[in-house]
Amino acid sequence: ASTIIRRYIDLGNPLNGTALNAIGTRYVCLLNETDLNMIDPNSLKLASLSLSACSQTTKDILYVKAKRAFSDQHNTPAYYQLILPYLGGAPGVDLRALSKDNVNMNVSTLAELRRDALMSLTPSEVRDLLGKNLADLKKWQYKPPIWDWIQMQKQSELDKLQIGLTGGTQEGYINIVTPKFQTPSSASLGPVAMTLHLLPALLTSFLIMSVLS
Repeated sequence: ASTIIRRYIDLGNPLNGTALNAIGTRYVCLLNETDLNMIDPNSLKLASLSLSACSQTTKDILYVKAKRAFSDQHNTPAYYQLILPYLGGAPGVDLRALSKDNVNMNVSTLAELRRDALMSLTPSEVRDLLGKNLADLKKWQYKPPIWDWIQMQKQSELDKLQIGLTGGTQEGYINIVTPKFQTPSSASLGPVAMTLHLLPALLTSFLIMSVLS
């Protein structure tokens, strides 16, 4: 598939709506950054794609193009459904704008958002994004990246959602994730200490041998 796509592009053929549909959801992730930048935003109006398996770079590039393609629908109820397949590349500022539009996002979509964008959202913004689907957030509580998001929030703010989420920080505390290192034993430190102790003598011997030779 990659060879066929590469041959098609190298022959100068455009990545228009027909081509994108022929490539399809299964192979769109094979397009590199140069290929993606060649896509005319208006081509996305004719394409039906899913980017869940693609790299973050692919999602970011196509989100910008999709936002431009559907900009004339931005203030209509249809906009959310049009932009939905590309939301994995949306920045936090755009998600906050969507939270004001009563979009009723699914929790599965929330979990596939760009990590930095999700982490920037407050509990009230997540509530507004999910709308009638807010209660489903409890079912996803311990799944990443939802659990990671929960741990970054104040428990008092999570309590305001009234769906029983726990794991946030208490007032006056902060959750710090520390890496786990294996504590070296005194036995394992023995050879290291001995080597350091003998190092000056070893260097002196080496220099003397070098001069004598």
